[in-house]
Amino acid sequence: MVSIENLENELKNKKLQNLYLLYGEELFLIENAIKKIQNLFGECIKGINYIQIDETNDKELIQDIETPSFGYEKKLIIVKNTGLFKKEGKRKNTELTNLREKVNSYLKENIESIKSSVVLVFVEEEADPKQELYTTIEKWGIICKFDYQKPIQIEKRIKEICNNYQVEIQGNILRYFIECCGTNMQDLINEIRKLIEYAGKGGRIQKEDIDKLSIKKLESVIFELTDSLGKREIAKALFVLKNLINAKEPIQKILVTLYHHFRKLYLVKLALKYNKDIISSLNLKPNQTFLVNKYKTQANYFGEKELQDILQNLRNLDYQFKSGQIDLQVGLEAILCKHCS
Repeated sequence: MVSIENLENELKNKKLQNLYLLYGEELFLIENAIKKIQNLFGECIKGINYIQIDETNDKELIQDIETPSFGYEKKLIIVKNTGLFKKEGKRKNTELTNLREKVNSYLKENIESIKSSVVLVFVEEEADPKQELYTTIEKWGIICKFDYQKPIQIEKRIKEICNNYQVEIQGNILRYFIECCGTNMQDLINEIRKLIEYAGKGGRIQKEDIDKLSIKKLESVIFELTDSLGKREIAKALFVLKNLINAKEPIQKILVTLYHHFRKLYLVKLALKYNKDIISSLNLKPNQTFLVNKYKTQANYFGEKELQDILQNLRNLDYQFKSGQIDLQVGLEAILCKHCS
C-alpha cells in the first residue's frame, strides 16, 4: 500500500501504473487522483477507450477488458462502488462473491495482457485487506487508502493552494479557517477559492475576511454560541442563535446539534475527572483531533451538574415542542437565558 502523498507524487511525475485500488473516506482526494490518472492517460472516448463500470454493469467488466480499444493503444476502465472489496458479512451475497472470485482469477491469469492493453482503476469507499482480490491487486498494482486528512495535512494542502496563487495566509488564520469551515476537503477548496479571489495576488487573507465571506459550518457556530453562553454573554448568545435562524438553518437541527455538543462537553468533563483519553471518549476522527482543546476550554465553563441540567432541559424542550406545548425558538432562547444568568 502506498500513501496518498506518494501516489500524488507518482502521478505528478507522470508515472502511470496499470492497476489501481483507491478507497477510503476522503472522497474529494480520490476524485482528484482519478482526474490526474485520466489526464495522464490522455484522450478518453467513452465506450471506445474509456469505460465506466458500477454496480449496474459490473458483470461486463471482464468482457470490457477483453474488448480491443479500436484505434487506441490502451483502454482506461474505472470500476466504481461495485462492492467487490467489501468485507463479507454472515449473509453472503452469492452473486457478488462469484463475480469477485471470477474477477480475481481473471486478473491473476491475464495480468501480462492487462499490463499491455488496459489501465484498470477500482474505486471503493471500503475494502477488506483479507480478500484474495485485494491481495492480487496489492501484488500486481497500486493500493492507496484515502483516510480523512489530519489537521496538519489539511493545513499543508490549503497553504500550498494559497502559495500557488501568491496569497498569504498565516498559521493562526489558517487554523481559524479550518475551525470555521470544517475538514471536508471539497468544502475547504470552495471556501479558500473565494478568499483567494478576495485577497488578490500578493494579498493576505485576514480573520475578518473569513467571518465576512465564508460559509461557516453549523458545528462551528455552535462553538461560538457555547463560548458566549459559557462567558455569560446572553446578548451575544441570542444574537448567534438569531443569525442561525435568519440563515434558514432548521430550528430542529440547531436543537439536535446543540444537544450533541453539550453531550460532548459532558463527556469531556467526565474524561478529565477520571483521567480518560478525550479523543477516544468523543470518538473523534483523525481530522477532528484539533478540536480537543476547544472542547476542554468550553467544558471548563460549566460544572458537571450544570451540563446535566442543560442536557435535561434540551430533552424536555424536545418533548414539549413535539407535544405542542411550546415554540422551539422561544424554548431555546429561554434555556440560553437561564444558563447565562
